[in-house]
Amino acid sequence: MPGKNATETVLADAAGIARAAAILAQGGLVAVPTETVYGLAARADSADAVAKIYAAKGRPDFNPLIVHVRDLAQASKHVAIDEAAAALAQRYWPGPLTLVLPRRDDAGLAPAVSAGLPTLAVRAPAHPVMQALLAAVDFPLAAPSANRSGFISPTTPEHVLASLDGRIDLVLDGGPCSAGVESTIAAVRADGSVDVLRPG
Repeated sequence: MPGKNATETVLADAAGIARAAAILAQGGLVAVPTETVYGLAARADSADAVAKIYAAKGRPDFNPLIVHVRDLAQASKHVAIDEAAAALAQRYWPGPLTLVLPRRDDAGLAPAVSAGLPTLAVRAPAHPVMQALLAAVDFPLAAPSANRSGFISPTTPEHVLASLDGRIDLVLDGGPCSAGVESTIAAVRADGSVDVLRPG
């Protein structure tokens, strides 16, 4: 339960990745570095795990989460990808671009990741630690920034612990993030036009 024990921190080596993957598989919460900020990861296909993200962050349940995937092929299992979206993904993935696309009826993800919306935000991150973690599990990861709602997005393990110590299971220490700014979020419309919802 949040607040019960201090959060464990491990180096993001092979053993640390394996430890994080095991915790995620069991429905736990792991803070993971990305090229933007540290993300708070949970398995996106588990309603209980996703609910833990909202509880740990104190995040309003109407605020959808970004789902991290290995690549365009994995994303296509969860969202409808047209030519415009595919072109953007091929150009900017892996990288700090989140695409908001129509959620597939058979997406197989927890409803809360979309916060009741018919769309889903997906991203293929470029950071080697997050890539290694996604390769180590057979499910996508819901991962908003690893901080309490209202706090500054974290770029180091110390920042994560400052607001989430005792509320999450593990911090995967991959050092400081390079960008320090969240990903750009863009919605691809049915006519192929693109709306930037959040510059990154």
